Amino acid sequence: MKKFLAALLLVVVATAIGAGAIIYDIARYADTPADSIPDTLLFEIRRGQSFASVANSLEDKGVIEHPLKFSLIARYTGHDKTIRYGEYRISQGMTPVDILERFSRGDVVLHRVTIPEGFGMHQIAKRMEQAELCDADRFMELSTDPEFVSAMGIPAETLEGYLYPDTYFFERNPSAETVIRAMLRRFDETFTGQWEERAEELGYSVHEIVTLASIIEKETGNPEERTKVSSVFHNRLNRNMRLDSDPTVVYGIEDFDGRIRTHHLRTHTPYNTYVQRGLPPGPIASPGFESLYAALYPKDTDYLFFVAKSRNEHYFSKNYDEHRRAVQKYILGN
Repeated sequence: MKKFLAALLLVVVATAIGAGAIIYDIARYADTPADSIPDTLLFEIRRGQSFASVANSLEDKGVIEHPLKFSLIARYTGHDKTIRYGEYRISQGMTPVDILERFSRGDVVLHRVTIPEGFGMHQIAKRMEQAELCDADRFMELSTDPEFVSAMGIPAETLEGYLYPDTYFFERNPSAETVIRAMLRRFDETFTGQWEERAEELGYSVHEIVTLASIIEKETGNPEERTKVSSVFHNRLNRNMRLDSDPTVVYGIEDFDGRIRTHHLRTHTPYNTYVQRGLPPGPIASPGFESLYAALYPKDTDYLFFVAKSRNEHYFSKNYDEHRRAVQKYILGN
């Protein structure tokens, strides 16, 4: 009996020592990077991917050793239930615990894309596809779907003008709807209730102000001129004069080759403000903050005309004779 108890004690002690050694080994593994000279890489956890598959992929890329130990640590800490899918930037210099914590926090890589002021829907869709964020065709399909546009709360048939130009950061492979919602949300954050009240005060709807702002955006790239350009258009609208804006003509031309010809100015389209009075039916591009502000708060002037002096500077006139002389000087070179 004594021999049996002694043998049993030896087994218990050996087991305890063995368990302790295993625990120590796993603990040491948890805080030891795979390589002291790390390489950084992008690692994607796909939606629905199992934790075992994630561990095996990490081993295949040389980020961790011993997937089983990695899985045991994740199970013990609860990280196996909290990891989030997405694209991560990790390295062989990170410990298994560091990696698990990053996965659980969802510190995914964000992809940057900048949409310049004055871009139209097609340009925005193309830029998003070039940035490998979403499909351009799907982007346009949603942007021109009246039901989707209405569901987004936009009082128009398309999203032209409401896709706010800014720098955005998206996770890998967002849907076109996710991208569009982000851009519309930024527009709502910019066009405040105070601005809505100002539009009403001027006698215009939000849609009309966005339309006017888009024309201002396309007419000048000089921030200092925008309120003066706005004053010209407001003055002309108040006098029921045609806006005579070249960018509106361009918007109504299919396959525009970059040069406006006389017949273009005479062609009847809903957007040609050389033949149509008032504002066109909708925006012709996405205006930025300064153009929206200019449309709402035009400079107080008597100007009715302007002509380009240079790429970013215009000459403003109060009557047609003065304007005609400016055209002869700056356009015709007389």
